[in-house]
Amino acid sequence: MKYKRILLKLSGEALMGSRAYGIDPGVLAKYADEIKQIHDQGVQIAIVIGGGNIFRGVAGASNGMDRVQGDYMGMLATVINGMALQGALEDKGMLTRLQTALKIEAIAEPYIKRRAVRHLEKGRIVIFGAGTGNPYFTTDTAAVLRGVEIDADVILKGTRVDGIYTADPEKDSSATKFDTLSFEEVLAKGLNVMDTTAFTLSQENKLPIVVFDMNGQGNLLKICKGDTIGTVVTV
Repeated sequence: MKYKRILLKLSGEALMGSRAYGIDPGVLAKYADEIKQIHDQGVQIAIVIGGGNIFRGVAGASNGMDRVQGDYMGMLATVINGMALQGALEDKGMLTRLQTALKIEAIAEPYIKRRAVRHLEKGRIVIFGAGTGNPYFTTDTAAVLRGVEIDADVILKGTRVDGIYTADPEKDSSATKFDTLSFEEVLAKGLNVMDTTAFTLSQENKLPIVVFDMNGQGNLLKICKGDTIGTVVTV
């Protein structure tokens, strides 16, 4: 396998499936199957999920809510998603741990880097909830931060699109896909991969990012084996 330890970043919106809100159990089960494929190959897996299917702090702030309060509500939404994914993974026979940046002892461990790494070494899947634990930071930033902390080989950003394009392929039919990009090229071309804080943190720590279609069957396994799937951003 090309990658031995990964940080998988999933969007909360992806969990909605065809619904307008919440969590589609079918999507959860499908993602669990994809994750099991690489787990069975011995890949160490950490996961960060967004909370946009339940609540977005930025959206709350735009409607007059206090931004800090809204961001904490968004963090709790990621914990709900983490619990849902944890249940789906365990239904498939995998061992998991949910660690959160906010202390919620009844349902999750507090985030401790050494404990997280030990879980990974023992073959447990670790889900990181509640973002960084701080307002004004996205789950993209949380994903890169945790990826750097646990010494992941790569950030795998699962989206609805099969890579990075010159423009939004859902809106522009003439958009063309990149197979590989450097961090400098992404900045020079003004491409939207992650928010600036997350992207800069990844660049500074030379942590590659792969943007791919999480809904493509077997894509996760192919990437971990080294196949060219999606778009790879490297130094």
